[in-house]
Amino acid sequence: MMFETFKSGVKSVNGVEISFVTAGKGPPVLLLHGFPQCKALWAKVAPLLSKDYTVVCADLRGYGDSSKPANRPDNMPYSFREMARDQTELMMSLGYDRFHVVGHDRGGRVSHRMAKDFPNKVLSLTVMDIVPTLYLYDNTNQLSASTYWHWYFLIQPAPFPETLINGDPDHFFETCLVGWGAASLVDFDASQVAAYRATWHDTDAVHAACNDYRAAATIDLEHDRADYKTKVQCPSLVMYGATGAMGKMFDVPQTWKDQLAQMNNCPIEGGHFFIDEKPDEVARALKEFLG
Repeated sequence: MMFETFKSGVKSVNGVEISFVTAGKGPPVLLLHGFPQCKALWAKVAPLLSKDYTVVCADLRGYGDSSKPANRPDNMPYSFREMARDQTELMMSLGYDRFHVVGHDRGGRVSHRMAKDFPNKVLSLTVMDIVPTLYLYDNTNQLSASTYWHWYFLIQPAPFPETLINGDPDHFFETCLVGWGAASLVDFDASQVAAYRATWHDTDAVHAACNDYRAAATIDLEHDRADYKTKVQCPSLVMYGATGAMGKMFDVPQTWKDQLAQMNNCPIEGGHFFIDEKPDEVARALKEFLG
């Protein structure tokens, strides 16, 4: 049973409801998942961290058990800025005025935006297996486009991608899980995959995930261009899969050099989903950095 010692809850913040689980004592740490997952991503890492930290694992808006609000033509409801505000207000509503934030994939992009928009709230930033959003779009080539094809598929106007995905959601999302590095479906815990699969079969969640990517290709780029030269000042950790797609396509730490004033980096053996593959190693690296 996942998160069996954790308390679960839902908070109404920033006009949406955010689902979360929490446990532990000590400095607060917010853990944010990516696509195509949910807070269940942290089911093996969070208990290890909760021995020394107060851990909060939350579903991003549009994912898991959190709200899936209606979109707008400007895609602002699914911008990383709004998602960052959701999670910042969640932590404040739980009584944490300052906290560490750790984000994988989409959660890493939300965390990066949070550290820029709410620098007085973020004690430290950890981004996992991503390069900056603007950097990725500005450096698109044949290799990145063919490897991260979903970035360009999901942004197509509704209901085109949604219709194709909903025709066989398990096939689509399982292809995503095993397509971005050294992983196979057996590398994922069955109970965690079951939690992911429940969201894959939610048509509202599929639509919301597409809107997330539509925002990344539009309003998020506007936000990034506006403050791209503003460095995050808090201690930061860039963690990435040593054998994953990002690690093969880019010098991942180098892409963050102009974004993070106090940067550490930590390659983890594995692909994009190294959190699922190596939870003990990830927890040790996080404890070393956070400590």
